[in-house]
Amino acid sequence: MNLKTYKAATMPQALALVKNSLGRDAVILHTRHYKEGGVMGFGARTVVEITAGAAAQVGRKRKPVAPRRRREEIKTNTAHTDASQRHKIATTVAAENTLSSQTAGDLIRKTYAVAQAELDKKESQTQQRKPSSSMDALFASKRPVGKAEKSLEDEVAQIKKLVQQMYRMQASGDNVRAMNVAGGSDELLDQYLALIGQEVAKELAQEVIDKARNGRDAGLLDPETLQTELKNAISHMLPIDTAAGKITETTDGRPRTIALVGPTGVGKTTTIAKLAATFKLKQKKKVGLITMDTYRIAAVDQLRTYAQIIGVDLQVASSSAELTAALQKTRDCDVVLIDTAGRSQKDDPKLGQLSGFLATANPHEVHLVLSSTSSEAVMLDIAERFSQISYDRLIFTKLDEAVSYGVLLNVAKTINKQLSYLTTGQEVPHQIEPTQASRIADLVMGGKL
Repeated sequence: MNLKTYKAATMPQALALVKNSLGRDAVILHTRHYKEGGVMGFGARTVVEITAGAAAQVGRKRKPVAPRRRREEIKTNTAHTDASQRHKIATTVAAENTLSSQTAGDLIRKTYAVAQAELDKKESQTQQRKPSSSMDALFASKRPVGKAEKSLEDEVAQIKKLVQQMYRMQASGDNVRAMNVAGGSDELLDQYLALIGQEVAKELAQEVIDKARNGRDAGLLDPETLQTELKNAISHMLPIDTAAGKITETTDGRPRTIALVGPTGVGKTTTIAKLAATFKLKQKKKVGLITMDTYRIAAVDQLRTYAQIIGVDLQVASSSAELTAALQKTRDCDVVLIDTAGRSQKDDPKLGQLSGFLATANPHEVHLVLSSTSSEAVMLDIAERFSQISYDRLIFTKLDEAVSYGVLLNVAKTINKQLSYLTTGQEVPHQIEPTQASRIADLVMGGKL
């Protein structure tokens, strides 16, 4: 006899498979429910298994039955199976099967649905027992929630929290580290996973948590204190240029000369214009502008337009000799800003040429400009290849376009150069600010820009 086994998540689905494969006259010989998959009991799903055969084949092994009687028997068995399994499918199967779904939201909704079904059932049974008098009705309307209902609600809440944490730990890809860092504290675990969600490196996230605890019992930290300690821990990791935004006198008697370098498209020219406007309009300093970006189409015209609006002179230099002459013309300024041409970090000859130009200018400050929209790997590669230029400060641009801010902490910690400015949009002269450690810490902790 040729029998076949069919598996599905629910009994109706399994019966549909039997019908499609063997026809309406198929005979069900055996059914069973079991669980498969999952880890340590979590994520297992319930499977319905049906063993069936074609009516003609089964007939060889058992007493013949009239066709009409056989169809009625199949229909009766199917109806009986559906009726006996309907409640179980609506509760246990739906909840357990969806534990392997891809989103925590689905898990929570399904778990809640199971508990809600149980609560509705208990409430329905209670309503069927009508009060015998108006006095009984009064007391019934004020009846407190029973221990069983309260216990079930608490259990559902615990399941929700557990499912959320399991899903987030699975997303972080480091369950063991997460549990060790948290030390049994749900609040610390949530904060650790939140840092990972902001793309903070796992080692740095662990360091932040450890510094926030500072040897104290995690249970003694209330949420507000913990938030403050976490932000302080992040702030102390960041090297900040405390003189950013201020023009101080130089020891060599020259104007304070500031050069911006970096790859193409990170926003150097716009940032130069913002700095020029800040120093000229807000601090009333005499500003000189020099551009060496003669390779990009309309780059000089763009900066010249900014210079005219701000009211400063613009010098253009495409060689070391022209750069020397431009520096001479701006020697009576308080500050001189040099805009360099964007260079690919993979173009070593051009980087060498740029290094020669900067040797001629001998700036007091060299800021590497990085776009916060770039990946951590790209920013670190740029920083390493531009190291031959000997930059000493970092500017992060385009924070308004960034997806997450944890990479800023990773990059700043790895490069270990002073953070000077942040830009948060394209508007000139606005949307630029001296970097503050607390500002980045707040963003890393999920704050709004």
